[in-house]
Amino acid sequence: MRFSSLGSGSRGNGTLIEQGNTCLLVDCGFSAREAEKRLARLGKSADELTAVLVTHEHGDHISGVGPLARKYNLPVWATSGTCYRDGGYRDGGHRGGRYPAIRDTPRLVPDRLGENVDIHIVCSHTAFSIDDIEVQPFPVPHDAREPSQFVFGNGDKRMGLLTDVGSYTPHIKKQLSACDALILECNHDKAMLENGEYPPSLKERVGGDLGHLSNAQAADILSRLDTSKLRCLVAAHLSEKHNLPSVAQQALADVLGCEQGWILVACQEAGLDWQEV
Repeated sequence: MRFSSLGSGSRGNGTLIEQGNTCLLVDCGFSAREAEKRLARLGKSADELTAVLVTHEHGDHISGVGPLARKYNLPVWATSGTCYRDGGYRDGGHRGGRYPAIRDTPRLVPDRLGENVDIHIVCSHTAFSIDDIEVQPFPVPHDAREPSQFVFGNGDKRMGLLTDVGSYTPHIKKQLSACDALILECNHDKAMLENGEYPPSLKERVGGDLGHLSNAQAADILSRLDTSKLRCLVAAHLSEKHNLPSVAQQALADVLGCEQGWILVACQEAGLDWQEV
């Protein structure tokens, strides 16, 4: 199993996980054309994707999902709260199939995903498989309808993904302990955010319990996990205004007692090259 990043940050996110002939894209906050370019940079084309998973409905994670899914006939997996305003099922309650639109989801421009998208509803406490990859979703505290993050496995190795989360929960620890690889949000340095240019309301949102993890919070979560199997750690979703890669890397390195350079960074422009789990 291996993974990579198309890009990570407030201007767009996308993560690839590949096992055998299965290649999943988690989120697509880029236009379809930009996603195609970034996939090509990683030696992949969109028609090689198996499915798209969505963590939540914010634009930097979902804006390109609909266009890409329609263009390449890709199934999309997401929680009901991410998909629908009322959180309910449509078309008689079926959990998959051709659902007619995500038009009424809050924080989305109408028809952001549009019609003719093959939607599969995810229960954030129930594992499922997409071909060769096992997927364990789990809920996280974030200011979205029903946000989730994921752990991916192949029966031997596990890769955890945790971004867009404002605070620690015991359930996060349960899901992410004993992973072989981990992508962990280090959104901001607390002092840089407090002294930055954001208005007070935005600072409160970003730094709040439903916002984004600071370097210190990420380090605290990491310190609570069983990291005995961890062989690859990636700092992700770094703020371009209120963080520095070296600062985020050092915060995590201090917990693991490793060299700063051992911690990888998924950046906004270059993403992250393929990493074997």
